[in-house]
Amino acid sequence: MFKKTLLAAGIAGAALFGVQATANAASHSEGDSFQFPGEFSANVGFVSDYRFRGFTQADSEPALQGGFDWSHDSGVYLGVWGSNVEFNDAHLETDFYGGYTNEVGGLSYDVGVIYYAYPGASDRFNFNFFEGYLGLGYDFDVASVSAGTAYSPDFFGSTGDALYTNAGVSVPLPADFALDAGIGYQMIDQGTSVIDWSVGLSKSLFGFDFSVSYVDTEQNAVGADATVIFAVSRSF
Repeated sequence: MFKKTLLAAGIAGAALFGVQATANAASHSEGDSFQFPGEFSANVGFVSDYRFRGFTQADSEPALQGGFDWSHDSGVYLGVWGSNVEFNDAHLETDFYGGYTNEVGGLSYDVGVIYYAYPGASDRFNFNFFEGYLGLGYDFDVASVSAGTAYSPDFFGSTGDALYTNAGVSVPLPADFALDAGIGYQMIDQGTSVIDWSVGLSKSLFGFDFSVSYVDTEQNAVGADATVIFAVSRSF
């Protein structure tokens, strides 16, 4: 399923627990004549800096993030995800997405659309935009690889056509650690095209997912320079 890595400001963990409990009760209660199709899940987390394709979205400050997803056995899914941000007069990002995921011969694929919204931001900035995306993945046991692309006909800030392509690899290590690395290239019709990359370690412990990663871009600008990001999340 498509997700940002920690893909909600203003969404408390207690609220997520409550929604999950309600969903489970509605779909699994014994004696009910109707069971809501599909499954619900939620996630909440903290990052020391929210970077989107190498660029800080929170002015190099920490961010609280979280989301809520519904998925069906057919492969169809819907979700919403949010994070605090800090640029111009935008302080919140809320993403709505839906798509279809499946696997053929060990090759997984994921196709869908996502709408990035910035509630409260002035319309004159034209921050809101759509993207369609396609992701592919394969697990070779010794390593899993992924590749994807996302296209927007009218990217962030009305900068025109934009295409993002990326590739990643995750290698399992002893003691249940994983080495993760990725690279991406953002092409923008009316903006600056840029390459971003990252490498890091991740581990699940006591029901939480921890990671530390080095993130950088080819630009030497404030907010796009090299940094180390710590993240912790939990899914329900």
